[in-house]
Amino acid sequence: MAEKQIKPDWRKVKFGDVVRLSKARCTDPLAEGVERYVGLEHLEPGELRIRNWGNVADGVTFTSVFRPGQVLFGKRRAYQRKVAVADFSGVCSGDIYVMETKDAQVLMPELLPFICQTDAFFDHAVGTSAGSLSPRTNWTSLADFDFVLPQMEDQQRAVRLLSSVEDQSEAVLCAFKSVTKLRKSLALDAFSTFEYPKIKMGAVADIRNGSTPRRARDDYWKGSIPWLPTGKVNDRIIIAADEFITEKALVECPLTIIPADATLVAMIGEGQTRGRAAMLTIDSCINQNFGAVVPGKALDPWYLFYLLESSYEALRHWSQGTNQHALSCGLLKSFPIPVPPLEVQKGLVDQLKTIETTERWLSTRLDMTHEMRRAAHLTALSME
Repeated sequence: MAEKQIKPDWRKVKFGDVVRLSKARCTDPLAEGVERYVGLEHLEPGELRIRNWGNVADGVTFTSVFRPGQVLFGKRRAYQRKVAVADFSGVCSGDIYVMETKDAQVLMPELLPFICQTDAFFDHAVGTSAGSLSPRTNWTSLADFDFVLPQMEDQQRAVRLLSSVEDQSEAVLCAFKSVTKLRKSLALDAFSTFEYPKIKMGAVADIRNGSTPRRARDDYWKGSIPWLPTGKVNDRIIIAADEFITEKALVECPLTIIPADATLVAMIGEGQTRGRAAMLTIDSCINQNFGAVVPGKALDPWYLFYLLESSYEALRHWSQGTNQHALSCGLLKSFPIPVPPLEVQKGLVDQLKTIETTERWLSTRLDMTHEMRRAAHLTALSME
């Protein structure tokens, strides 16, 4: 295939020819007045802004120093596309490279993070990573990445375009997060101030459990009946299944079909899974680590979902166990909930659904800005 023609005054360079890896270190960050640290978990895929960090005073072993304007790139699991621009000083994980331009007259510092966001850069980083469980790329490999460097006037034009798209994406994201925060705050405030007596959930809802058919039985799987593992709780609104079981499995295993409009609660799970709630919009079977709360006539299904979603911390505290805390169908039955008249429930649901409509619209807009960002990269950094 013929090589693409390069624009006049543009030239091919290696990443390491115009970018340097910072070697600044700090052996005692706290003593040297460093307040914040950044780990891989603090970098959000596809977002250039560092929105979260840890406090050095809480204890940290990181020694790599970064300063405002430098680019942080997650070298471990590069497929996660973690790149950010620092707007404060701190120390970071050894799994993060701290990079900067060698000469601002050759490569604008403001353009560097956008180069690191290109598909070509990530493809190179992923392709040169080594390791099975936790693949990492190294600086020597990254430095060998070839790309086309625009002339300074085109770099300035590219930075203006890409920064504009980034600002729009940031504005939409902030709006989306604000609306989500409003919905959660409204729900929490409503449920915490209801002056209705709390009753045991088992008195107004049917609590069911499920199981996992034996994987070795081929005649139990790849049927037509939806089946959900606990991880599906992260969908929040479950509209489809990824796995299906057979009628034989339904008959021979301790399973029942959970009707749509039930709320599923993760009863067991590592990290933050336990206590999460998801709204079920399809008839489905579930595994043994789910508790299905099927609302009775006194409960609006969406009221129940919003209530249990807002009760995340309370449900986690409701868990029991010596070695591992967990919920159970019995504990869910005894979980106390407020049950106001149905018209009150529906009124609150209408308010929350109105906010969710705005959330969905902003989510769509956010997806559109991501596509705009991808297109802007191609436009601003294209060779032709």
